[in-house]
Amino acid sequence: MSAGLVTVSYIGATILFILTLGGLSHQESARKGNVYGMIGMTVAILATVFGPEVTGNFEYIIITMLIGGSIGIILAKKVEMTQMPELVAILHSLVGLAAVLVGFVNFMGESTLTGVEKVIHEVEIYVGVLIGAVTFSGSVIAFGKLSGKIGGSPMLLPARHWLNLGLLIASIYFCYDFVHQAETGGGMTPLIIMTVIALLFGIHMVMAIGGADMPVVVSMLNSYSGWAASATGFMLGNDLLIVVGALVGSSGAILSYIMCRAMNRNFISVIAGGFGTDTGAVAAGGDEEQGEVVPIETDDVAGLLVNAKEVMIIPGYGMAVAQAQHTVNEITQALREKGVNVRFGIHPVAGRMPGHMNVLLAEAKVPYDIVFEMDEINEDFPDVDVSVVIGANDIVNPSAQEDPNSPIAGMPVLECWKGTTTIVLKRSMATGYAGVQNPLFFKENTRMYFGDAKESLDAVLKEIL
Repeated sequence: MSAGLVTVSYIGATILFILTLGGLSHQESARKGNVYGMIGMTVAILATVFGPEVTGNFEYIIITMLIGGSIGIILAKKVEMTQMPELVAILHSLVGLAAVLVGFVNFMGESTLTGVEKVIHEVEIYVGVLIGAVTFSGSVIAFGKLSGKIGGSPMLLPARHWLNLGLLIASIYFCYDFVHQAETGGGMTPLIIMTVIALLFGIHMVMAIGGADMPVVVSMLNSYSGWAASATGFMLGNDLLIVVGALVGSSGAILSYIMCRAMNRNFISVIAGGFGTDTGAVAAGGDEEQGEVVPIETDDVAGLLVNAKEVMIIPGYGMAVAQAQHTVNEITQALREKGVNVRFGIHPVAGRMPGHMNVLLAEAKVPYDIVFEMDEINEDFPDVDVSVVIGANDIVNPSAQEDPNSPIAGMPVLECWKGTTTIVLKRSMATGYAGVQNPLFFKENTRMYFGDAKESLDAVLKEIL
């Protein structure tokens, strides 16, 4: 394949990747966006493999592509939707690891560059390895937190901010040392030292982030992986990789900003850590007397839903854990056939990754036109007869508005308590991922429906039918 044809293919792939991002911005077009992405990646791979820069060893390329593709297919079939956040995190780590390996191989290879060009290339290698190492170790820790292998509580070391500053200064110093030594044929030692520093920084950064901030962490690592890919493109002189990495990096950064706004947090405070525990202990005033909870039975839940005109369903991570989304869709269909207007209210940080609830509802084939973001439906709650909160806690916590001393004070939440009745499905009275007690459970118009979400909803469905 000629260089001109490769360039045209790269331009076509870039356009397809841009269309992918546009498609993924809406639920209705997400499937089409994925198709654009798959076609674009296929074009990019074929153009690269058969381009003039690859001159042989096609058998090794084919074997590794088959191995990687097979692993991807197995993961796609095996991994449950509840495990998607940790899968995304571990895949981000592979991008970071690839950037590190490419950086070292590129540095150890022969180079014909001289003068300023050589210095620029060495800086590209250094930055690529740095970003890649942070992405790799941070993503591995994120995987551990999301999968439960590492506790969700933030690990807050003394003088942690000074530690981070020290690691940053050390990285800058070793960059200078690396470039200086590389001019005389050395540089491997400072590059290795920086890699270790970057790995430690990635571990410390994500370990200091509490469980409630993990959706932001996932989008942040997505951004890091994009910049790591872009840095790899600079090292290899691959224009498409530079552009695609920049697209992923910038979109991930924008998503992180949106997620932070949804939690009333700034990006720096997320990186500083300290928000969220996984202990289930009562926090932020949880020792105070909250009142009595009012439990509700299955037949009463079904009666309230059937006799309602407006029903709002608010899903949370508990729905994902119980795999109750399909039953939720069946209840929705049954109620709509009875003339009940059923809608879904989605909080931007519900679940463990951006769009987690949207993905689950799409999998269950819930109609897109009845799924609304928080900003679209929050004003409608006074007219809602029944709100059904399924395994959610922090995203419906009135403390965000009523308690200025709460850890989640100022965080935008779904104001379901303003409706006539709120039914909360929970296994127990344990606190949410942020470790903050929820006064919603004790309000006069709230009814607690205890038990496994799927089993409870299956029982409700039988009553409705």
